[in-house]
Amino acid sequence: MGENRSAKIRILLAEDDENLSFMLEQYLIQKGYDVTVKSNGQDAFDVFCKKPFDLLILDVMMPKLDGFNLARKIREINQNVPIIFLTAKGSKEDTLEGFNAGGDDYITKPFSMDELIARINAILKRTNAFKAIESDQNVFEIGDYTFYYNEKELIHNPSKEKMSLTTKEADLLRLFAIHKNDLLDRSFALKSVWGDDNYYNSRSMDVYIAKLRKYLSKDENINIVNVHGKGFKLYVKS
Repeated sequence: MGENRSAKIRILLAEDDENLSFMLEQYLIQKGYDVTVKSNGQDAFDVFCKKPFDLLILDVMMPKLDGFNLARKIREINQNVPIIFLTAKGSKEDTLEGFNAGGDDYITKPFSMDELIARINAILKRTNAFKAIESDQNVFEIGDYTFYYNEKELIHNPSKEKMSLTTKEADLLRLFAIHKNDLLDRSFALKSVWGDDNYYNSRSMDVYIAKLRKYLSKDENINIVNVHGKGFKLYVKS
């Protein structure tokens, strides 16, 4: 994903350790993020209610309102904004409490700045994919093909051949198109298209992917590859 200078992703950082918050703020600004810093949970909640943010980084142990309860209050008014917890507590129970409070990720102190950026990028990539799915984007260019999602049509432009897709084929191809040349997480795809990532749906998805490979086979620069243990990638050679 790289640095986000053009995107200006807005991050709310709530951390009561002044030295750590200053270092994090400066590092995130250097990476191109727009950062708002608060030193307690109540002030963080107040500013969240007034300004839009793309991602929250919350220390767990804070005065006035701890990170877990802050997250619960935020989830009452916003179910979608990603939340990363920072904590010195790394037990399984604490981690589970963090996820139950609405967190998306959980980083135990001490941590490296590179790890934090990697976690931020992974979450933003995932949430941007959700935004794309929820958008009204209809037309995708995939190598020699044009895919019309709403019409469930795939057209091979050189031959003018038109293929009609089923709803699941179209939904799955749209996910691949959104993630073109990037990893499509297997569980994410299953939950998005089938609603559940169980074994039977997984086998069904493999069949659909085989069909999509056949539909796209006229362009030798296109390939859907398996990424072992992770998912798939729609690779389109430019």
